[in-house]
Amino acid sequence: MPTPADPAAALPLTLDLEDFKGDFSFDALFGGLVDELLPEYRGEDDAAPAPPPPPPVLGAAPPVFPAVDELLGLFKHSCKELVDLRKQIDKRLQNLKKEVAVQDAKHRKTLGELEKGVDGLFDSFARLDSRISSVGQTAAKIGDHLQSAESQRETASQTIDLIKYLMEFNSTPGDLMELSPLFSDDSRVAEAASIAQKLRSFAEEDVGRHGVTTAVGSANASRGLEVAVANLQDYCNELENRLLARFDAASQRRELSTMAECAKILSQFNRGTSAMQHYVATRPMFIDVEIMNTDIQVVLGDEGLQADANYIADGLSQLYKEIADTVRREATTITAVFPSPNEVMAILVQRVLEQRVTTILDRILIKPSLAALPPLEGGHLLQYLRVLAVAYDKTKELSKDLQSIGCGDLDIEGLTESIYVAHKDEYTEFEQASLRQLYQSKMAELRAEAKQQSESTGSIGRAKGASLTASPQQLISVTVVTEFVRWNEEAIARCTMLFSQPTTVAANVKSIFACLLDQVSQYLTEGLERARESLNEAAAMRDRYVIGSSVSRRVAAAAASAVSLSFSSVWFIFGSQIRLCPKIIIIWENYLYFKYLQAEAAASAGESSFRSFMIAVQRCASSVAILQQYFSNTISRLLLPVDGAHPSACEDMGSAVSVVEAAAHKGLLQCIDTVMSEVERLLSSEQKATDYRTPDDGALPDHRPTNACIRIVAYLSRVLEVAFNALEGFNKQSFLTELGNRLHKGLLNHWQKFTFSPSGGLRLKRDITEYGDFVRSFNAPSIDEKFELLGIVANVFIVAPESLASLFEGTPSIRKDALRFIQLRDDYKTAKIASMLNNITAE
Repeated sequence: MPTPADPAAALPLTLDLEDFKGDFSFDALFGGLVDELLPEYRGEDDAAPAPPPPPPVLGAAPPVFPAVDELLGLFKHSCKELVDLRKQIDKRLQNLKKEVAVQDAKHRKTLGELEKGVDGLFDSFARLDSRISSVGQTAAKIGDHLQSAESQRETASQTIDLIKYLMEFNSTPGDLMELSPLFSDDSRVAEAASIAQKLRSFAEEDVGRHGVTTAVGSANASRGLEVAVANLQDYCNELENRLLARFDAASQRRELSTMAECAKILSQFNRGTSAMQHYVATRPMFIDVEIMNTDIQVVLGDEGLQADANYIADGLSQLYKEIADTVRREATTITAVFPSPNEVMAILVQRVLEQRVTTILDRILIKPSLAALPPLEGGHLLQYLRVLAVAYDKTKELSKDLQSIGCGDLDIEGLTESIYVAHKDEYTEFEQASLRQLYQSKMAELRAEAKQQSESTGSIGRAKGASLTASPQQLISVTVVTEFVRWNEEAIARCTMLFSQPTTVAANVKSIFACLLDQVSQYLTEGLERARESLNEAAAMRDRYVIGSSVSRRVAAAAASAVSLSFSSVWFIFGSQIRLCPKIIIIWENYLYFKYLQAEAAASAGESSFRSFMIAVQRCASSVAILQQYFSNTISRLLLPVDGAHPSACEDMGSAVSVVEAAAHKGLLQCIDTVMSEVERLLSSEQKATDYRTPDDGALPDHRPTNACIRIVAYLSRVLEVAFNALEGFNKQSFLTELGNRLHKGLLNHWQKFTFSPSGGLRLKRDITEYGDFVRSFNAPSIDEKFELLGIVANVFIVAPESLASLFEGTPSIRKDALRFIQLRDDYKTAKIASMLNNITAE
């Protein structure tokens, strides 16, 4: 134990370097130092009973931590030991650094020596590689020399043989019996053919060169190979024929290996062209007459050239399928036999199209003459076009099938087009001629039906005064126009099938569509003209049976009412008032009544012709709408890709429609004339002088519309019902506006023939209201305004004379018409209204 003066002096060394190796723990080191001095801090299991504390010194405070001195000495001693340990470690590190430096120097020296050795190895390897390369190049040169020498040897040997063979062929003209066995040995045919071709090429080249050099005056040209050329040509021909015969024999037996061997040898003669052509030419479908006849039977059947297009289309589909199957089988054989199958397939497909397909097309496509078209009854022209379309379509399908099978470098599309070029050159002319023929036939059919209808009806009805009404066959039919469009649509479909270039398609489509425009324009115009003829006939009938103006209105009205007149009470004013005998009166009555009935018949005819024309106009509008819809849906898309085509077609269509509109406009004006003529007749026959006068018998005035007004409004309502349904848009508005103006003017002129009392003025205003209510259905504001002003003008007959001035002041717009009508007042003279008017106008 240390003494109290130096507690740690006698302590042994408690620290070692081993304590700091491995998993060093400061807590464990510290515990090992203080465990003996602080046993109370040990664990409970091994803790010894603590010694009793020393008795306290009198007068001093007891120590807080009694073992502090011992621990302080221990810690100082430990620090000293740690310093010693650090010095030991530093010394060891110095020694280790010296050893490492020594070893590093040794290693660097060794590494330098190794690098020098490696560089020496690389230099040795480079020298070795150079020597190997040099030896290889030398060996390659030696090999090339040896190969060249061998090739030269072989070439020399072959040249010697060729010269020997050439001398044999050049010995005697036409003598092939003394040739080497090579040229007669069937087992060496390939070798003989190769040699013969080489000899032939050399001899022909030499003869050609001889001819050229002789031409320039050379005296050293080789001569004497003409015999060899001739003999070689004969031998090659004989050998080729022999090989072709062997090829044919093998073909009959279906020995593909022999055929392939012969074809390979024959490929040396003109690249095998003769063998290819010979094989194709010997195919049964090109030489068997029965197959050709069967083709015609399949397509046309028992009907022959009378077969329709659909039947021919089915027959062509069946025939072309059989052709494609045959070519597919031949393709298998050709691939297995010929060295160049694509070239053979090109020849085969070309022969199929040029011979087999063309043969059947020549039978079914008999082009008519444009100078003398066949009759439509036989359907030859339209039948020709339909068969042309289906044949072209089916042939295009066949060409696609053949191309998928294989046809080498053959331009099959161009070849297919060339087959139809003669038909396509005049296609547009034939299509236009067919459309014209169809139109003429349809028109003849409609005329025949109209004639038959007219003959069955007879002339009895017209003789009795029946109304003139066009028969259904004479009226315009939307169904007929739809048929025109269907014809044109079929023609356009054929055109787009036969041609693919946008420019060509647009030009042909425009020409075909122009036919439709001509047909529709002509048909509609002629239909409108026929309807106008009915209007003209009705007008002539009306003029013929109108009651003369020299007859008094009273007598005409009496005749119209068909009332029996008393013989003693009838007075006429015919130049002068004369009493006639009863028999003459009866004759005159019957004459007037007959004239009245004829006028009624003429009015009925006019109304019927009016209805017929309106129906014609309505059907014209529907037909034009169908035409425009067809243009938008079908024609436009075909013309738009070409600059200028679409606007030009639109202009043509506008011109065609304008012709129809002009004819319709003329007819509508005639319809207005017809209506106004009947209005004037009704006004003349139904309007009485007493309608606007105060009753003489003192009866109360009648404020109902006059009979003339009632009949005219009823007539207009009845006759214009069809106009409201038939006309549309601007045409309807123009027609009704013109009719309203004419009606207004006619009424004004009519009423100027009468004198008016105040009660008559009220009745006139009642008539004007009826007319105004009716024309309001025209939806024409200008007409409504005119009739409203006319109702105001009628007030000049109602107001007292002294109130006229205020009437003019209230509505100055009526001044012109009012001044003209005011003179019709029955009190115009008695009330001295003229002087009042002078004062009013002066103001």
